[in-house]
Amino acid sequence: MSRFAKYLVFFGVLLLTFSTRYLPTTMASPAAEGKEVVLTAADITPKIFPERVFFRGQSAPVQFRNSGGVHFADDLYVLAGMVDSSGYSTGIKEKYQAYLLNEVTLEIAGQTLKPGAYGIGFLAGGKFVVMDLGANDVLQAASQKDAELKRPVPLQVIATATAGTYRLCAGRDYVEFRRAH
Repeated sequence: MSRFAKYLVFFGVLLLTFSTRYLPTTMASPAAEGKEVVLTAADITPKIFPERVFFRGQSAPVQFRNSGGVHFADDLYVLAGMVDSSGYSTGIKEKYQAYLLNEVTLEIAGQTLKPGAYGIGFLAGGKFVVMDLGANDVLQAASQKDAELKRPVPLQVIATATAGTYRLCAGRDYVEFRRAH
């Protein structure tokens, strides 16, 4: 009987080990739980943002280390990533610094931006520009500067104190956006 009890315990532990090992280990994301989540560069992967993007007749690689976004509670995204625009003309390079993908309508400085893929840039003189894929201006807004921002990076998205409002930052320059209702 003692030998039988040892085998029973051994096989029970073995069965428990294998059953817990193969259980699904994915936890629900905060967005799946009804919350909006700011995505950092570490969260942006080729699964949700392409490694190369098309703009004005060329494709350019995305700098994933300089990207960010928002994952909304209904599983829709707003994503932005810096691009290597070295192959573009000087006129386009001045304006085209990053790529914006938005699955929701956005409000940027009181203006509406429909879902789509866009080239974006922060220009000298405190301007922010959004361009369609043909490099035509779709939206222009005043950008602001945050002198208090700790550790500015080339591109990031951060939450503001107002729920549902976010900042798209390029260094210390930023524009605020929110999902349009």
